[in-house]
Amino acid sequence: MGNTRGDAANFTSLINDVERKLFDHLPDETWFYPGHGKDSTLGAERPSLPEWRARGW
Repeated sequence: MGNTRGDAANFTSLINDVERKLFDHLPDETWFYPGHGKDSTLGAERPSLPEWRARGW
C-alpha cells in the first residue's frame, strides 16, 4: 500500500482510504498492477485486509 514511515496515524489513514475507496466500491474481479510485486485482484487480496491492519505500520 505504501510506506507510512512508521507513523501509526499515516498508516491508519492510508488503510482506511484503501478499504473505503477501493475495496468497498470495486468488485473482486478488479485487477491492480502495483509498482512492485505481482499483479492481483481485489478478491484475492481482500482476505488479507485484517492481517494488514493487524500488522500495522
